[in-house]
Amino acid sequence: MILRDLAIIILAAKFMAIVAKKVKTPGVAGEIVAGLLIGPMLLNLVTNNDFISQIAEIGVILIMFSAGLETNLKELKKTGLVALAIACVGVMVPLFGGLLLYMCFHGFSAPGTDNFFRGLFIGCIMTATSVGITVETLKELGFLKGRVGQTILSAAIIDDVIGIIVLTFVLGMKDPESDTLLVIGKTALFLVLSLVGGFIIYHIMKKVDARYPHTRRIPIIGLGLCFIMAYLAERYFGIADITGAYVAGIILCNIRDAEYIDRKVNINSYMFFAPVFFVSIGLKTDFSHVDTGMIAFSLCFVLVAMITKVIGCGLVSKICRFSWMDCLKIGAGMMTRGEVALIITNKGLNMGIIDSSYFTAVILLIIVSSISVPMILKFLYTKAPDPA
Repeated sequence: MILRDLAIIILAAKFMAIVAKKVKTPGVAGEIVAGLLIGPMLLNLVTNNDFISQIAEIGVILIMFSAGLETNLKELKKTGLVALAIACVGVMVPLFGGLLLYMCFHGFSAPGTDNFFRGLFIGCIMTATSVGITVETLKELGFLKGRVGQTILSAAIIDDVIGIIVLTFVLGMKDPESDTLLVIGKTALFLVLSLVGGFIIYHIMKKVDARYPHTRRIPIIGLGLCFIMAYLAERYFGIADITGAYVAGIILCNIRDAEYIDRKVNINSYMFFAPVFFVSIGLKTDFSHVDTGMIAFSLCFVLVAMITKVIGCGLVSKICRFSWMDCLKIGAGMMTRGEVALIITNKGLNMGIIDSSYFTAVILLIIVSSISVPMILKFLYTKAPDPA
């Protein structure tokens, strides 16, 4: 059964990716549509399960590791403070947008009430950007290494960390035992240890690479580092595993064989893991048990979540002296939501903050943003490519 499902997923993903490219749409969008076609929403040939979810998670990790390997550290240094400002406002605007949206549907309440708290939690779901789809799109278009691409990438990574910290604050309102300072301390400690440990690992890998240049052991060691960093980030520091994978890529991005590592990793990612990730988004979609009220809320949820990212990130980008077209690119690139939104939603379901019907809104947001963002970015870059 597993082998049959994987065969259907891989073939459907690649077929729809080819179709998408034929109609001048990034292949990523086609792979997500493939998930809709073969999933419970339409043909019901494949259903999402733990095995597919785990393979999809590896796909996200490999995409982020590859993004780290392709990171231009000089450009990252230039965009670091700018990316931080974009990420901060890009979290706060959707947070309050989600709160306002919830209250419009369920009545305005004073701070401290359950209704107010649920609204904040809805805002938390909107905060984190899923950079995987944007990264894959920018790679396809050939603009990942540009100033705008690196700004989006940096801001999205910072966005995840800030989103987790904000979630901790919000959950602390429900659970007085939640230690907010401990989580903030763990995040800071991870960044410090990554800086110190990364410096040491970089010099070790530089010597290994010099002694065994362009050999298969180099990408194998690099891949091992990717998984170790992803595991440590999530298991011991409470940070998304994709952040750890991205940091691992950054550590190795300046060694001589960084491009060689990236090429070898991309073979596995392109052929298997990444398609499963993008298809799995479609597989999770099932609107059969949704009433009209939730449909209305879900549609508004999608609009607010996407527009608030464009407003928050775009306006800060303009203040930081980007052109209006580049502001639109940055805002559009930050609109995608994915695994972090699902993680936050599951946390709310497990804690009894929201009921399962809200999962529909999140899935719809992931589907709409995942399909529309590649198209929007392609349109914007066609109109105004980054300078060479």
